[in-house]
Amino acid sequence: MPNRLADQTSPYLLQHADNPVDWWPWGADAFTEATERGVPVLLSVGYAACHWCHVMAHESFEDATTAAVMNEHFVNIKVDREERPDVDAVYMDVTVALTGHGGWPMTVFLTPAGEPFYAGTYFPPTPRAGMGSFRQLLEAVASAWRTRRDEVTASGADIVRQISAAADAAGGPPATLTAELLAAAVEKAGRTFDQANGGFGTAPKFPPSALLEMLLRHSARTGDGASLRMVVSTCERMARGGIYDQLAGGFARYSVDATWTVPHFEKMLYDNAQLLRVYLHLWRATGSALAQRVTRETASFLLSDLRTAQGGFASALDADTVLPAGQGVDGAHGVEGATYVWTPGELVDILGPQDGGWAADLFGVTVAGTFEHGASVLALAVDADDHSRFDRVRARLAAARARRPQPGRDDKIVAAWNGLAIAALAEAGALLAEPAWVTAAVEAATLLFDVHWVDGRLRRTSRHGRVGTNAGVLEDYGDVAEGLLVLHQVTGDERWLAWAGDLLEVVRAHFAAPDGGFHDTADDAERLLRRPRDPADSPTPSGQAAVAGALLTYAALTGSRDHREASDRALEVLTPMLGLSASFAGWAGAVAEASLAGPAEVAVVDRPDLERLARLATAPGAVVVTSGPLTRGRGSAGVYVCRGFVCERPATTADAVREQLGVTLAPAPPWNV
Repeated sequence: MPNRLADQTSPYLLQHADNPVDWWPWGADAFTEATERGVPVLLSVGYAACHWCHVMAHESFEDATTAAVMNEHFVNIKVDREERPDVDAVYMDVTVALTGHGGWPMTVFLTPAGEPFYAGTYFPPTPRAGMGSFRQLLEAVASAWRTRRDEVTASGADIVRQISAAADAAGGPPATLTAELLAAAVEKAGRTFDQANGGFGTAPKFPPSALLEMLLRHSARTGDGASLRMVVSTCERMARGGIYDQLAGGFARYSVDATWTVPHFEKMLYDNAQLLRVYLHLWRATGSALAQRVTRETASFLLSDLRTAQGGFASALDADTVLPAGQGVDGAHGVEGATYVWTPGELVDILGPQDGGWAADLFGVTVAGTFEHGASVLALAVDADDHSRFDRVRARLAAARARRPQPGRDDKIVAAWNGLAIAALAEAGALLAEPAWVTAAVEAATLLFDVHWVDGRLRRTSRHGRVGTNAGVLEDYGDVAEGLLVLHQVTGDERWLAWAGDLLEVVRAHFAAPDGGFHDTADDAERLLRRPRDPADSPTPSGQAAVAGALLTYAALTGSRDHREASDRALEVLTPMLGLSASFAGWAGAVAEASLAGPAEVAVVDRPDLERLARLATAPGAVVVTSGPLTRGRGSAGVYVCRGFVCERPATTADAVREQLGVTLAPAPPWNV
């Protein structure tokens, strides 16, 4: 019998709708039920593309005996962290504080008042290596609740006090942003740079998207070659590694090793949207053919694999592939990476002995394998000596792979991540002369306006055109505004500029903090244990950094001193985080680079022949428009380069545009690899 999740819009929750566990969605009704029954709450948080979430579901939540224990002793709440990042953030802080680490699935036991008293992540069905089984944990917690309830309740209240105090003390007081501080942040990041493999730190390796953008902008503003070299090395190693899909484009969530060889196979919209823009900007800065190829293939991946029938972009492709019963290690259960890995024999079967052997050498497919069970993840081990053969072999392998069982797709639309995709596709479409990408960005923005914009406020998610009930959080407003501002620049359509302004007004009215920064939830949002406010980037830019960037761009496009001052104050709040670690404040650093650079305001008036050349400028955060407030009142045709609405003489030749904006690429994009 289905539980209470059957009518939810989250694919992750729907995956659990037929569990024997009597799941509740997050809400007041669940906590009322726990109070009336006098039992604790078991909170389970995950997301649809999470491999270990699937494992725990198969092992425990689908098991009737385990479910019976859960149903008898707890009110069980299932949360999709992507729908409710506020709930996830609050209880992840608890989990990290209690265990020293975090991750998903996250398992937290709460009092009926929502106060946590025990937390962890994945728990196995049987005892393993010093870890008790999940069922043993359930029995122990239930016993403690029965026999020591006052102690447990007091512990929960104490945990809340400690976590709240730690959150209030985080970050530090606002500080002035300076060029010296940014230089020091870049230098500090460089100390963890992996000279051999690219990236920062050791395994596991995550794509450092926001930090790469910061380094690109720092190099453009200062001429620092070391910053650019870190980006070039990291992007090349990722593009050659197994973290990048060598057949169809797109990046996996992370690599389990330091060499980018074996990925954790889920593909997230937010990673690919950000990396699409990073590789585009790397191509713009260097003319790299590899960077352009990756840009094009990643854009194609977004359109072919993640675009939905409503015109938005789905959240993710799963890490696991469900194989028919009898195939693979787990039978009918999901097998991680099964769609993507190859053996030498499979290559020969598909390509024949000559091309099969050539492909094995090219992609590093060995008898021993680089993954599991003698299979290998495709990585570009050596350069192809024959581009036509390379394209032919990839096409045949991609066709063969398409006949395999495919990973599931989390097809909910997340506003923030679609904002990132809108910005990337619009800008890439303009720079690489791909109008279909711009059209896709317009359609995604239209979906967000038509479906997610409800009564003057933004909703976070939708699915199949049906909007969810969860309110948008700060990153939704910031990232959607960023996407709209790029879309306005590319299309000249002022409705996107106007809507971005409306979004930012909601932010300033309902998310503002007294110190000039912003909270992650609105002042009228659901009250949790504390009001989340995290200045650090996660895989996506922090909401505070995203809003600071959108305010800066909006000010550059409109001349609004009010928005510029709001951006400056927000950056001052983020500056201490930059001083601690640019790796966790990359987007704040990118916005700061734009702020110190001006940013440049470029109005192209009646010179369509110079428009694309102006867009090739690497000036950090530059805005380029052919209509709107920046273009009004211009007396003659030309390209006007301004800062603070103070302009240089209009450039009327290509050489003059290059000189004023530092453009190095030719107007026509090379594309022959």
